[in-house]
Amino acid sequence: MTLSPDTIADFNGQHLDNHRRKLAYWTDEVGAAETIIEKLIAFQIAIPSWALGTGGTRFGRFGGGGEPRNLDEKIADVGLLHALNRSSGAISLHIPWDIPTDPEATKQLAAQYGLRFDAVNSNTFQDQPTGQEHSYKFGSLQHTDAAVRRQAIEHNIEVIRHGVALGSDSLTVWLSDGSCFPGQLNFRKAFDRTLDSLQQIYAALPDAWKMFVEYKAFEPNFYSMTVGDWGSSLLYATKLGPKAYTLVDLGHHLPNANIEQIVAILLHEGKLGGFHFNDSKYGDDDLTAGSIKPYQLFLIFNELVDGMDARNMNHATGLGWMIDASHNVKDPLEDLLQSVDAIQMAYAQALLVDRTALEEARETNDVVRAQEILQDAFRTDVRPLVAEANRRAGGALNPLALFRQQNVRQQLISERGLKTVATGL
Repeated sequence: MTLSPDTIADFNGQHLDNHRRKLAYWTDEVGAAETIIEKLIAFQIAIPSWALGTGGTRFGRFGGGGEPRNLDEKIADVGLLHALNRSSGAISLHIPWDIPTDPEATKQLAAQYGLRFDAVNSNTFQDQPTGQEHSYKFGSLQHTDAAVRRQAIEHNIEVIRHGVALGSDSLTVWLSDGSCFPGQLNFRKAFDRTLDSLQQIYAALPDAWKMFVEYKAFEPNFYSMTVGDWGSSLLYATKLGPKAYTLVDLGHHLPNANIEQIVAILLHEGKLGGFHFNDSKYGDDDLTAGSIKPYQLFLIFNELVDGMDARNMNHATGLGWMIDASHNVKDPLEDLLQSVDAIQMAYAQALLVDRTALEEARETNDVVRAQEILQDAFRTDVRPLVAEANRRAGGALNPLALFRQQNVRQQLISERGLKTVATGL
C-alpha cells in the first residue's frame, strides 16, 4: 500500500495548531532551532530488509500477518516508512535472503519510493538450503578447510557484484566465526586465516567502496569470537587498508561497555565506518533503539557530533547509519518508526550541547558543570524539532499515529494474507 501526500497533509492539518504552539518556544527563543531542523531533514537512516518481518527467538516466532513476501514488497514497506517520516531513505539488503533478479528494475522501483541502496550484507553465518557445497558449522573465513574459506570469499565477492548493480557503495561483513569450547580453535591461526580471507574480499572492492568489519562479543559462539571486539575489528581494518572500517552494532558488546568512548576513539582514528542501531538490556537483544538506554544513545551521538565536527565531516553522509533489529512481539513497521524517531531525537539533543561551555568545564575539571551541560541537553524535549523536520520534508508530524490511524497493518494483511513470512526469517 501507499500513503498519498494528501493523506499526510490532511493528518498534519488536523494537528498543526497544536504543533505550532509546541514549536513556538524553539522558533522564538532558541537560535539553533533552524540549523537543527535542517540537519534533521538531511539525516537519513537506512532500514534493513530483514527487519520488515517478525523476528523470533530460539523458542518461537509469532507472526503478525501482512509481512513482505519478496524483495519488491520489502522495498514498498521501506517506501511506506519513508513516506511517513522522510528519514528512512535507504534500504540495506542481506544476501542471499534478498537477491534482486532484475537489478535495474529493482533500482527503478526503489527510486519510485525515493530510496537508495545502502550497504549490502553478506551471510556466512548460516548454511543456505540450496546451492551450498560446504557447511559453515565450524566457521567460514576462519575455517581450517581452504575450500570452505574459498566458498565464503566467493560469496562476499558475489554480494559486492549485487551491490554494484544496485548502486550501493559498501559491504558489511559480520562473522559468526569463533569457538564454543577451550581447545577447539587455534586463535592465532584463526586470525591469520580470517585476515587472508578478508584481504581477498578487500581486493575485489571497487575503488569508491568501503568494507565494514562488524564485531560481536558473543553469540553464536560463546567461548571466543574471531572478531569479538572493537580492537580486533580495528586491527583487521587497519591491516586491510584505507577502504576498511569498523562497524559498531550497539548490541554487540558485553554488558555496561562504554560504547561512546569506543566510538570516540574509532572516529578520532578515522576508522569508524558506521552503525547498526538497536538497544539491549542483557546482550544482543536487538530491541527498539532508545527503548532501554536512551541516555547512552544520546551520549554516543554527543561523541559523534563532536568528533565529526572536529574532522569536518558531513553528519548525513560521513558515516553509515542503519538500524539492525529483530521484532517478536511488536509490529515491525511500528518498531522501525519508533527507532528512527529515537535516533532523530538523540541526534537533535546532541546538536544542542554547548560545546564551548563543555570544553571550558573539562579544562577546569568542573565535573558538576560538565554533567549539567550534557544532562540539560538530554532533558530537553526536542520532539517539536523532529516533528517540524518531518513536516517540512513532506512527512507526518507523528508518523506512528498516522500509521495507526490508517490501519496500515490491517491493509497489508488484506493485501498479503495473515500467514506470510518475510524472506530470511
